[in-house]
Amino acid sequence: MAYFCKLEKYRIMNFNLSQIPARTAQPRTSGLTMVMDKGLSINEVHNFMSVGGPHTDVIKLGFGTSFVTPNLRQKIEAYQSYNVPLYFGGTLFEAFLVRGQLDDYISVCKDYGITYMEVSDGSISIPHTEKCGLIEKLAKHFTIYSEVGSKDAAHIIAPYKWIELMRAELEAGASYVIAEAREAGNVGIYRGSGEVREGLVQEILTQIPAEKIIWEAPQKPQQLYFLELIGCNVNLGNIAPHEIIALEAMRIGLRGDTFELYLN
Repeated sequence: MAYFCKLEKYRIMNFNLSQIPARTAQPRTSGLTMVMDKGLSINEVHNFMSVGGPHTDVIKLGFGTSFVTPNLRQKIEAYQSYNVPLYFGGTLFEAFLVRGQLDDYISVCKDYGITYMEVSDGSISIPHTEKCGLIEKLAKHFTIYSEVGSKDAAHIIAPYKWIELMRAELEAGASYVIAEAREAGNVGIYRGSGEVREGLVQEILTQIPAEKIIWEAPQKPQQLYFLELIGCNVNLGNIAPHEIIALEAMRIGLRGDTFELYLN
């Protein structure tokens, strides 16, 4: 079912190898890899981007780490020097919102030259009409990624509700919807064990275009599931920086797990 992949020469390659699926070219609108930075130093940012830059489409500065990161402005400028978009984690958005400081948060983003924003309600409760109103308002100034799903493992959302929420948030102006999983990959679209809620995912895909969803998939078996289901150009998020090259190889059939996916 790898319907996003067409076999042809890969854009970035060190060898001449046939039967490699075509990855979309940067700047991509599908096949995105969102990397979660949970505390890289400025030197580590440069080291990471020297290798991972060609395969990284957006950086998330995870949860509230930006509040306590030393030399934050210089770190953000380091990423920006590579022309990669980045945004603060949704937990930071929620922390400002619940304190009545949304205008302050907007000012912070603008001050740091951040043009992407995650709108989420994974840790707090926001009436959905209000959340959609926020998306509509903020989409006038930022590229919005809206996150759907709860960080509370006990909060189970029915498939029809996931579809309803995702559709409404896209219609409100979100560029993509993010399927919640946390950085551990054990809530939302996954069971506590990390196993994919396959029925949920497949029902979502009957109504929401795959290219508009970023699936948080920090664990290799989760990444493999979506690569087999959707193809090499599936949008994947919450990828650890040290996993970016391994994921790209797996996307195109150059890891044992996906080796036979694209062979004739």
